[in-house]
Amino acid sequence: MSHPHSGAIKKRAGFPACPFLTKSGKDARHTNTSRILHLHEAPYLTWKKVTALYKADPALSLPYQLSPSELSKQLRLSAEQAGTLYHYLHTPENKMAAYQARHIHILTPFMNEYPPRLHHIYDPPWVLYARGNLELLQTPSSLAVVGTRKLTAYGRNAMNQFLSPVIRQNRTIISGLAIGTDTLAHKITVREKGTTIAVLGSGFDCIYPRENTGLAEHLSTHHLLLSEYPPSTPPRKWQFPMRNRIISGLADAVFISEAAERSGSLITAYQALEQGKDVKALPGPVFSPMSKGTNQLIKEGAAPVTSFEDL
Repeated sequence: MSHPHSGAIKKRAGFPACPFLTKSGKDARHTNTSRILHLHEAPYLTWKKVTALYKADPALSLPYQLSPSELSKQLRLSAEQAGTLYHYLHTPENKMAAYQARHIHILTPFMNEYPPRLHHIYDPPWVLYARGNLELLQTPSSLAVVGTRKLTAYGRNAMNQFLSPVIRQNRTIISGLAIGTDTLAHKITVREKGTTIAVLGSGFDCIYPRENTGLAEHLSTHHLLLSEYPPSTPPRKWQFPMRNRIISGLADAVFISEAAERSGSLITAYQALEQGKDVKALPGPVFSPMSKGTNQLIKEGAAPVTSFEDL
């Protein structure tokens, strides 16, 4: 398996604190939440563009003061894009009240409720949308569980055997609500009366896969749903690798149960390494396609999991 981080798998030093914690200290914490939310959902404003705007103006008032031509020049937008953005920025909208009415919490990096661990990942989200128990974001002990969407009987049995006692030790399980491994991890946690966080690759109104809509509703009531995408955002292929950095960022360690040779779960494993997290993998049959990825991780130095104590 070829990967830019191939080699011995070891924990690495985490990224330095994100810019909005280091640039202007305590004053930055007063940055207006409604304004951050408004800019976060603005057309053509990416994470990088908002970060650049913040570095130039921590109050984030600058975009509202620019003309369409200035927006085009400063943000490298086409005239049409700049015009659309200008119209959006000057259209009053009370998004906060609308989300509060739907019991959706808005978290920004300047709020105490924002998970401290995400301050130290490469690109911490400017906005987290949350439904459910926010106290789970401050959990002292957590384990991310990711893996293939095509679970084998072997992988299913291992997850049931190993995760149940870990959950009973009050470790919060973090996963992504995808079919297969993610779904089973959440369901085992619910069955064992533990706590779990689901990080979505879409907005709350576009649960993917659709068959997990009921599970998502349960988690939003009794556990926690998280997304960096506005509620109306549909699932797009590139969003799922992006959300993986949040899954690993929230956890103490990452467990990959089964993964094919080019599984998206391996992205989470390597992101966890960059964040300084432990990576653990379930060894599997050498002829099983669903164990090729995990066996490769173990060859590179990931800790093999052969009992629940290893987790």
